[in-house]
Parts: sequence; structure tokens; C-alpha cells
Amino acid sequence: MVDERKDEAYGTPQKYDPAFKGPIYNRGCTDIICCVFLLLAIVGYVAVGIIAWTHGDPRKVIYPTDSRGEFCGQKGTKNANKPYLFYFNIVKCASPLVLLEFQCPTPQICVEKCPNRYLTYLNAHKSQDFEYYKQFCVPGFKNNKGVAEVLRDGDCPAVLTPSKPLAQRCFPAIHTHKGVLMVGNETTYEDGLGARKNITELVEGAKKANGVLEARQLAMRIFEDYTVSWYWIVIGLVIAMVISLLFIVLLRFLAGIMVWVMIVMVILVLGYGIFHCYMEYARLRGEAGSDISLVDLGFQTDLRVYLHLRQTWMAFMIILSILEVIIILLLIFLRKRILIAIALIKEASRAVGYVMCSLLYPLVTFFLLCLCIAYWASTAIFLSTSNEAVYKIFSDTACSVAGKTCNPETFPSSNESRLCPGAYCQFAFYGGESNYHRALLGLQIFNVFMFFWLANFVLALGQVTLAGAFASYYWALNKPDDLPAFPLFSAFGRALRYHTGSLAFGALILAIVQIIRVMLEYLDQRLKAAENKFAKFLMTCLKCCFWCLEKFIKFLNRNAYIMIAIYGTNFCTSARNAFFLLMRNIIRVAVLDKVTDFLFLLGKLLIVGSVGILAFFFFTHRIRIVQDTAPPLNYYWVPILTVIIGSYLIAHGFFSVYGMCVDTLFLCFCEDLERNDGSQERPYFMSPELRDILLKGSAEEGKRADVEE
Repeated sequence: MVDERKDEAYGTPQKYDPAFKGPIYNRGCTDIICCVFLLLAIVGYVAVGIIAWTHGDPRKVIYPTDSRGEFCGQKGTKNANKPYLFYFNIVKCASPLVLLEFQCPTPQICVEKCPNRYLTYLNAHKSQDFEYYKQFCVPGFKNNKGVAEVLRDGDCPAVLTPSKPLAQRCFPAIHTHKGVLMVGNETTYEDGLGARKNITELVEGAKKANGVLEARQLAMRIFEDYTVSWYWIVIGLVIAMVISLLFIVLLRFLAGIMVWVMIVMVILVLGYGIFHCYMEYARLRGEAGSDISLVDLGFQTDLRVYLHLRQTWMAFMIILSILEVIIILLLIFLRKRILIAIALIKEASRAVGYVMCSLLYPLVTFFLLCLCIAYWASTAIFLSTSNEAVYKIFSDTACSVAGKTCNPETFPSSNESRLCPGAYCQFAFYGGESNYHRALLGLQIFNVFMFFWLANFVLALGQVTLAGAFASYYWALNKPDDLPAFPLFSAFGRALRYHTGSLAFGALILAIVQIIRVMLEYLDQRLKAAENKFAKFLMTCLKCCFWCLEKFIKFLNRNAYIMIAIYGTNFCTSARNAFFLLMRNIIRVAVLDKVTDFLFLLGKLLIVGSVGILAFFFFTHRIRIVQDTAPPLNYYWVPILTVIIGSYLIAHGFFSVYGMCVDTLFLCFCEDLERNDGSQERPYFMSPELRDILLKGSAEEGKRADVEE
């Protein structure tokens, strides 16, 4: 009675069908409405890209622009010999929005060289230094006004400070000397009225802008590291790809041995990491400054500083030790289930061996994802650089036209200038007042949403294709004689021809959840400054709920795509059938599916750890292929982290084929148990080796569950 109630609660088990022999070939199109919506959305996405490319100018990212929207240092312009951008008031660049808008709300001009000495306009306007000072005034400036008028109209900066170029922009040369904050070699300056002041007062505002300066400086140094180490990074990624491919090939022929070798190697790699951290911790004992805590040190852009602290290596050692203990305990408690999972991996290895071209399919997914990323990134850049320089009328006295937009070229002779003699036309911000500029935020959101939708569609296409190929293997009674000639290409054709709408439906649901998560992150950043604890608590709960929802939808979609590949049903029907099938076999899901995921995770960690250790020793000059092979770097962690992240993505790409194979075989195995009984009339489609160990393990788990009940 208990089993019957379970069947009623989680759907009706599949019945024996003598005509069923694998993925159905005579199928119809599913979820056509979603297919139409996807095509219309793609057409709209292309239209947005064309509009963005028409209005945008990515040179704003590469070249600095002055207050009139003209580029500095670009050939063919009047500023071709003026490559640096000079800010009249660097303090106004302290806003973090500068990083997004690419401009500071202060007059800016292109100059040949950044200023290298202190001068005030008051001292320079009637001295021999005026010719030097004049090059930092607005183009065409004539010394026919009083000091107050010039400073009021923003024709010249009030003071020049020694600056250094960074990213083609002039920033104050700030440093400390004997605990005193200095700019250049001076500790005092004269303001516009001739008063002598400490330079700290001038730099106090610039210190706020220094966060932007440090961010730019850090970005430039990281960029420099990439320029000198990119080919070694590529070599490291190629090594990771070769190791991953070799691992997969060996897994094909030596699945059981490779799994145990993988487990032992992961334990050894983590053990070596613990030993290395301990040796570094012991080496720093007694070294001056090594006992400073991480909290006292604070954030440093040069991350190498942290490696000179004992606390850093102690933290690494504790983390690796905890990870080592967790893995060992899991292996001890899951030892019997690991044997069952190895049998499933062996069967997956045979399936991959008969469909070897499936190992190359991640390259197709990678290529399509690169197209999506490239289109999204280029569209985002063009949209963000679609803004135009907006000038507004400013006046210190009451004026009816104050705040209105103006043209700095024609303003001196315009009616507005005559109505308000003391007004002046000045750069306000980068933006626009047309309907297009008002819709820029919405277009950026649409750009992100379409990226999520298309990226999820590409991943769904790969999952359905691989599931269809591996299902053809499982449901072939006489393997490999009953396999179709080209199972992977056949599955790919069926997915595109019949199920584009279903894939679009599943990808759309996931994209909606992901765009909501992005908006929640944006709102969370905006609410960080608020002191409303309830709002913070509510935001944290929402973020957690939508994170869990995204994980559940990914799991459900993955299994729904397997059912689509086999039966050709629509997305909702496939998702319901897959969910009920898993719930009817919930014990097997816990025993097999997650244990194999754990073993594949160990394989990824082994590959990433091996390549990461090799990269660490190479870029820190611990090993040399030839003399001085490794390039000089500002931060050696830049190429190391790049290699580690890239290696993980490469390993994940190869193991994703095995993961999809295991999930497909698992669902097919559950269906096989419901359809057939192993008799001559209704034989199992699973291999004898898989049948012996899976049915035995499932029976033991079933008895254990009955005892617990």
C-alpha cells in the first residue's frame, strides 16, 4: 500500500512497450510559441546592437576626451599632439561614478605634457610663467580678463600641481616624506589669493580621488602583467587541456583504477599544500613584521605583501586541512556508494568510447558562448559610450535661463549670453536628453537579459544533444550494433529541428531568475549605505531564495532536457515526468547521482591543483625551463589565478560530457527498471556489469530505508 501511494503521489511508472527502443524519431515540434518569441527577441537584440553601434563610440574607453567631447592624442584630430588629459579640479573626480561615466564633472583639456611644478594663476598671469601656465587653460584663451573673472568662468585652473600621466590622464604625484603628505617636492602652495597653505589641504580632496587613481593604477599593472605573460598563460591552459584530455582517455579504458588514482592524488596534492603552508609559516618565524595581523594591515593593492605574514600561511593551512579532513571523511562514509558510482562511470566510459566525438562537443558550446559574450560585451560598450557631452548654463546670480543646455561654441554670441551677462556655458555631464538616451538603462537591462537567455539556450542545446546521443547508446539492446551511424549529429539535428521552442522555454525561465538576481545585487549595493536593518535582512533573504531557486531550476531543466531528447515531449511535460521519475527513485538519486558528481569534482580539483602548483612554481621563479624563463611581473598572482580559473573551465568542459552521460544513463536506468523485469520477454537494456552492481546496491539501500521507516 505504501508503494501504491508513492506511485500516485509521484505519477504513474512507465509501462512495458515492445516498440520502444530509445529516442523517438517520429516526433513533432514543441513549444512553438516560445520559439517564435526567441526569434523575435533575437531580431530585437540585433536591432539594439545596430542602434548602439550607430550612436556609440568605444574610443571613449580607449582615448580620454576633453570637455568638448574631443579625443586626446588621436591621429587626424586637432589634439593629435596632445595625448594627455588635464583636469582643472581633480577633487571632483573622487566619485566612483567616474569609472562608469568615463568623465569627471570638471573642465578638462588635452595637453602635450602634464604640469611638473607648482603655479597659481594669481602669480602667473602677470609674470614670465604665463606662457607655461597658458597651455593649461581652455583653447583660445586670451589674457583680457581679471583674475576673478577667469576663475569664475573656468577659463584656467586656479592652481597647477606636479602630476604624472597614468592611462593618458594627469594625476597628482602624491607621496609621503617623513610622514608628511607631499605632491612633488613641495609641502606648501599658494592659493589663488596668494595665501600660503599646507599642501595637505590641497590633497585632502585628491585623496578621495586616490581610490579611483589606485583602481586605475592596479588595472594598468594587471594589464601590463597580461601583456608580458599572456603566451605563458596560453601554454598553461594548453597543458591543462592536454591533461584533461589524457585523463578522459585513460578514464575510458581504466575507469576504476583512474577513479582511485584520482582520489589518492587529490589527497596527496592537498597534503602537499598543507606541508608547503607549514614550511612557509615556519620560515617566517622571527622575521621582522611577519606577526602583523591581516586586520591591522588592511587592504593592499600589492597582494604579495600578504605572503610575508605568518597569519596568511596559517589561514591557508587551516583551510586546506579542513578540506582534506572533509574529503577523507566523505570517502570513509561513502566507500560502498563510491563502488556503485564507479560502475556507473565505467558504463559512461563505454558510452563515451562509442560516441567519441562527444568529447569535442564542448568546443562547439564554447564557441557559441564566446559569440554570445562578444556580442553582449560589444553592445554594452557601445551603449555605455552612446552618451554625448551635455553643456548647461551656470550663473552665480539669478538668471531665467540658468540650467538650460547650451553650445559652448555659440554661447558668447547667443541671446542667453546677453540675457545673463555673468553666465557661462560649461560641461555638465555625459548623457543626453533624447528618447534614445532616456532609454539607455532599459536597453542595457535588455542586453543583459538577452545574454542570459542566449547563453542558457546554448547550454541547453548542448545538454539535449549529448543526452540524445547517450540515450541512443543505452537503449541499444545489442551494443554497439544497434547504435545509429551518427548519434551525436542525429541528436543535434533533432534538438534544433523539433525542440528549439522547448529549449528557449527552459532558458527563458532561468534567464528571468538570473536577471532578478542581478537586480537584487544592484539594489543591495544601493542599500549598503542605509541603516535600515529590516531592509538588509529582507534583501539577504530574497538573494538566498532566488539563489536556491536558480539551482533548483538548473537541476530540473537538466533532467527535463534528457526527457525531451528521449521522448520529444514539450518542456513542461518533460520536466514533470523527470521530476516524478527522480522522486520515485529518490534513494538511487542520493546514492548514485551525487556521489558521481563528487568524484568528478575531485577530478577537476586534481587537474586544477596540478596545473596551479606548476604555475605557482614557474611564475615565482622556483623552477626554470631555461635561464630567466618567467617574465618579470608586478603581481605574479595575476597569471596564476588566470591559469587556475582557465584550467577549471577547461576541466569542467571535458567532465561536463561525462556528467551529462552519467545523468542520462541514470534516468534511462530508472526507466529501464520500470519498463522491464529482466526476463526474456522483457529484458533489461543495461549492461550485465551495470545490472549486477546497481541492482545489488539499490536493494541494499531499499532494505536500509525500510528498516529506518
